Order: sequence, then structure tokens, then C-alpha cells
Amino acid sequence: MRNFCTYFDHRYVPRALALYESFRRLGLEFRLFALCMDEISFAELNKAGRPGLIPIAVEDFERGDTALQEAKQNRSHAEYFFTCTPSLCLYVLRRFSEVELLTYLDADLYFYSSPEPLFAELGSASIGIVEHRYSPRSRHYVKYGIYNVGWLSFRADPAGFACIQWWRERCLEWCYDRLEGNRFADQKYLDDWPTRFVGVRVLRHKGANVACWNLVTNQVLWRKEQVWIDEQPLIFFHFTGVKEIRPYLYQTGLAVHRILPNWTVRQYIFGPYIHHLKQLSLGRDPTGKQRLSPDKRFRSLLGTLRNVARLLRRILCWDYLFVFGRRVY
Repeated sequence: MRNFCTYFDHRYVPRALALYESFRRLGLEFRLFALCMDEISFAELNKAGRPGLIPIAVEDFERGDTALQEAKQNRSHAEYFFTCTPSLCLYVLRRFSEVELLTYLDADLYFYSSPEPLFAELGSASIGIVEHRYSPRSRHYVKYGIYNVGWLSFRADPAGFACIQWWRERCLEWCYDRLEGNRFADQKYLDDWPTRFVGVRVLRHKGANVACWNLVTNQVLWRKEQVWIDEQPLIFFHFTGVKEIRPYLYQTGLAVHRILPNWTVRQYIFGPYIHHLKQLSLGRDPTGKQRLSPDKRFRSLLGTLRNVARLLRRILCWDYLFVFGRRVY
């Protein structure tokens, strides 16, 4: 049994469900503790029973945590989310004492193969972290943190608890969406973990936390019915920057890192994820209301063509993907 946790609000419900269902499709035995940051997301996750998915209401999460409630008053919505990351890990480990190893995941991850190689690499270590592995053209982003918060593993032992508690205290003191000295959100605090704490292991698997900022670092191939990153299978991709602009039109976020995706990236990495998001988003919008009818959605798509001048630059560098049938262009 693998135990994971994540958080999101109503806008990210389709992404969180896509993450959950990517585990289900792999046949993984798991539990995903999902902190729902508003009533809409909590209601949506409780609509139908999903084995292994455990919704947590934000009211229950915050109850009795005076320090967290005070921090909520002096930072933005997104900054409060960042602040909650270590507190969620601590909440799950304390509330569910049977959890021996907990892995935090960002809600915009999607799994293509089993994460078991990562747990094998972690071994008996107390803390597992993953580097950004920035490509040379994205190296300037290292100022925001060497390691990415997208995947973090904590064992329920003294070293694991010491790390989470220290991280929580730092985030309660300062957790803002700006670079200030050696701090940035909840992420830059990770920079010195390998020397600050015992039992920290940096996971080196090339198929872990592949993202727009490191996509060109390694060769991406479709072989033996799966995606390979050099000689290792793709485990999960971090879809930071993906946005639905209109039905059947998605922004990839690749242009920021000057990436021109090949056929494998479009069809076998972005394709399955976008199709899955489209399926999960059908009939709902970010406020939980019903979307436009298919005819109106089509007319809305045509309306985007009036903005050709604004879209042209990004289209030419493949920052937009069009979905027609089972193909992505």
C-alpha cells in the first residue's frame, strides 16, 4: 500500500482526478489523501465513491491549528496553499498513524508507469526529494530552488518528522510567491535539506518529474509501448503551465522554455493527459456550473480565430495544442 497526499481547489478538480485515475490505470494499490481547499472541490470528490481516494475538508484540516489560521490572514490565496504543504504532510502522518511512508504530490502530476522504482531508490531513507534538473536553457530558474516540491517522501520516523516540523515552522513564518534572499514560496527551503537533515535521498531516476523545464535534457522516445527518457521509462510528468484556453485548445507552457515538442511528446505525453482532462472537465467549468452546449463551445472555438495576431507567436512555437478526435496537433 502506497500513501500519497495532495491539495487543490475547485479549479484543479479535473487534474486531481486525472492524477488519481492514472494510479488506478496502473493497478497500483494506494491511498490518496486529498485536501479540498473549498466546499465545491470537497462536494465533487464525495459525489461517487472512489476506492483509495480520501477527501479531507479544509475546515477539518484547519481546526485547532491557530498558527495556520493566523498565517492565512496575511498572504494570498496561492501563498496560503504553499504554506499548507508541510502542514498537510504532518496532518496525515499524525491523523493516520498506520501510514509509515507518505509522499506528497502536486495535483498536476500524471503517472505513465509505476512509481515503484522511486520507492526502491528511496530504500530505507527517511526523506526523498527530486531535483528540477533544469536544462541549460532553463538554468536561470535555479534561483527559485534546486529541488521541486512536486514529489516529496517522508517516513514516519524521527528524521522525517524533524524535517516536516522544521519546514512547517519556516512556511508559517514566511511563505510568499516572490524571491526574497534565500526564500521562495515553500520550495527554496528544500535547497539545504541534504546537509541539514539526516536520511535525505535525492532520487535520480530520469523518468521522475519530467517537465517543461527539463524536457530537452534527455532523449524522449516511444518504444515497447511506452515513453522512455533515455534508457529509463517515464514515470510521471509535471504539467505545470498547461491551461485550457477554449474547448479543444490547450496551452502547454513549453514556449516559456523554448521547447519544440516532437511527435512522442505531443501524442504520448501531452495527448493522454489532455484527453483525460477534457473527459473529466466535460459538463463543468471552474465554478462547478454547467458548461456551454457543444454547438456554443464550437462557436466559442471559432471566436478564438479572431485573436490570430495574439496567438500566432505561441502557435508557431507549439505552445498551443489542438485536440481533434484522438490526435493532438
